[in-house]
Amino acid sequence: MPDQTQPLVDPAVAAAYRADGWWADETLSDIVRRHATERPDADAYVASAGRLSWAQLDAAADRVAGALVAAGIPARSRIAVLLPDGPTIHAVFLGIERAGCVVVGMGHRAGTAEIVHLLGKTGATTLVTLEAHRDGSPAELIAELAAHDRSIAHHVVVPRFECEAAPITVDGVATDPGGPSPAELAARRLGPDDLFLVNSTSGTTGLPKCVQHTQNRWRYFNAKAAENGALTGADVFYSAVPAPFGFGLWTAHVTPILLGAPTVSEERFKAADVLAAMERERVSVLCCVSTQFILLLSEPDLDRYDLSALRVMFTGGEAVPYDRAVAFEERTGATVLQFYGSNETGLLSGTVLGDPPERRLRTAGRIVPEMQVRLFDNGVDVTSTGRGQPACKGPATSPGYLDDPGANAQLFTDDGWMLMADICTIDDEGYLSVVGRTSDIIIRGGKNISAPQVESEVATHPAVAHVAAVPVPDPVFGERVCAVVQLREGASLTLEELSAHLLARGISKEILPERLMIVDELPISSGGKVAKGELRARLST
Repeated sequence: MPDQTQPLVDPAVAAAYRADGWWADETLSDIVRRHATERPDADAYVASAGRLSWAQLDAAADRVAGALVAAGIPARSRIAVLLPDGPTIHAVFLGIERAGCVVVGMGHRAGTAEIVHLLGKTGATTLVTLEAHRDGSPAELIAELAAHDRSIAHHVVVPRFECEAAPITVDGVATDPGGPSPAELAARRLGPDDLFLVNSTSGTTGLPKCVQHTQNRWRYFNAKAAENGALTGADVFYSAVPAPFGFGLWTAHVTPILLGAPTVSEERFKAADVLAAMERERVSVLCCVSTQFILLLSEPDLDRYDLSALRVMFTGGEAVPYDRAVAFEERTGATVLQFYGSNETGLLSGTVLGDPPERRLRTAGRIVPEMQVRLFDNGVDVTSTGRGQPACKGPATSPGYLDDPGANAQLFTDDGWMLMADICTIDDEGYLSVVGRTSDIIIRGGKNISAPQVESEVATHPAVAHVAAVPVPDPVFGERVCAVVQLREGASLTLEELSAHLLARGISKEILPERLMIVDELPISSGGKVAKGELRARLST
């Protein structure tokens, strides 16, 4: 288990991964600088509102870094980023890196309670937003955070770099001093083995945990993605997954930068708009969760779009529906690929272009040799049986959770193997298949939702005596959240009343129950716990 008093990455392990060619000394910021010099006018990021060339991306990152340094924000400070998807968030990530600070990536739809938790967990006191935050003002959000004892020391407002020439403001004052000097950059530089980003992940208990990321773990992931999908700088990416999270991080930030490939990225996912952009920009690599490609398939005018450039779709975050994946391949001509892994582990297995369709679409692909995948059962290595809880050690793994010994104790085995929260089989040819879960999570549209977190929030409603959160099957989102509630005597409750109560508590809309079932009594197992299997069986009929 990582010791946070020591370097984030064991130097001996880092040296071994470098010797094997998986890790390197160059950072993403270095690579963007090189692209800006070698082909300044080539597209880096594209949105309907505008474009950023590599030179413009490089300059925007310098502006962000300059504003942070001029504001006196110390190196290694943690900077909370609350921005929608699009070119700007990538310029901000790079600018924070150049300032020698650490990105705290937050989902743009995060509720106040989640933001308060993440600020407290990471110690971030600088917040980056646009001039407007969702439907309101960032000032309103900052005031609300202060009321929860999470005061913001610095508020940085950035323009949409792809379409605005407005200055960056820090604490209401316009400040655009340009990039830091070479000496300042050298003194503050983050290396590729250092902590450069923290993002959140849902687990089996409570509020989100904070996963630590180095750039080199994602450099390795990029190498496997490029190998599996034959990716090159000639590709054009469309990443539909939010940038702060693992899937979005490699598909929209790391891999396009390392390859020097242009990426299309929009603030919102609308099927017709995505298809139009794919046709217009000649997108060759689409990256999305299963729910999103199902929505594309459901678009009535799908066959009217020219998607002839599309050759690969990377999907994941949830089980890939076989029939829908086959239909997508038949209607677009693309090959569907996936990785099996997590925000914490990176990847354990993956499918490749040469895999037979039955293997590509019915399994999670062959295990990756250098990730040293093992199978466990209650801490006992049962790899030889071909069935168990998968774990790994390798160049894609994260350093673990930030300042969370309890969560890390659950994430790692006693001898340092990083665990997944599933039950898997590995056949004689090395193909991995997910056959069950060990964790109490609900996967809605690729988003992991902690059932205990939902239960703890629902239980605050005065009408609720007991509650269990369980998944209900859904043809588009895979699963939706159902709150099964036992009411207090004489009480009543509707889904609308429950939602209003939860939103007033500041929870993220993404974890709101979408179905409410009232029962006289929750079923109890012989062990004294709620029999969620029985509830899931009721809801699936």
